[in-house]
Amino acid sequence: IPFSAIQFPIYERMKLAWKNAQDAPLAPWQAAACGSIAGGFSAAVTTPLDVIKTRLMLGADAEGVKYTGTVDVVQRVIKDEGAKKMFSGIQPRVMWISIGGFVFFGAYENARKYITAATEK
Repeated sequence: IPFSAIQFPIYERMKLAWKNAQDAPLAPWQAAACGSIAGGFSAAVTTPLDVIKTRLMLGADAEGVKYTGTVDVVQRVIKDEGAKKMFSGIQPRVMWISIGGFVFFGAYENARKYITAATEK
């Protein structure tokens, strides 16, 4: 939910800004680019949440000491491995979500364009 709460407002704001800058509706590829950027940014800023979720799913650290909750994961990761570890996997996460955002939002905008045109006839 935090990912979508970040991604969609950025996506919509970028589309609006681009549309106003060119004073014309966006092509589907332009909306797809906005989706890609919004998705990549959202992926980057929510990576620590993904790290926490993964650690909680594993249930214990590398030594087998069980995690007791979200705060415990954050405290132990930062104390034992450093704050940078909260961003583990950020590069592939941003890359794949950016690609996925381009495909998803491109397909969404294309479908919306055709459905809107069909219903206006």
